[in-house]
Amino acid sequence: MATGIRVTTVDIISLLGFLALVIIGIAIILLVVRIIWMLIPAAIVAAIVFFLTFNLWYTGLAFLVMAIITVLFKILR
Repeated sequence: MATGIRVTTVDIISLLGFLALVIIGIAIILLVVRIIWMLIPAAIVAAIVFFLTFNLWYTGLAFLVMAIITVLFKILR
C-alpha cells in the first residue's frame, strides 16, 4: 500500500491560479510604489507653495504642473 501524496489536476490548477494572482499582486504593488515615487517631487513643490501662500488653488496648480513636468521628463528621457 502506497502512502505518497496524491496530486490531482484541481490542485495543480489551483496552484497555478494562486501563483498568477501573487504575480499580478506584486506587479500592481510595484506599479503603485513607482507612481508614488515619481510624484514625490510634485508633492514637495506643492508643500512649499502651500507654506508660502496658504492657498489651496496655487498648491493644486503647482502639484499638477510639477506632476506633468515629471511625467514628461520620464517619458522623454
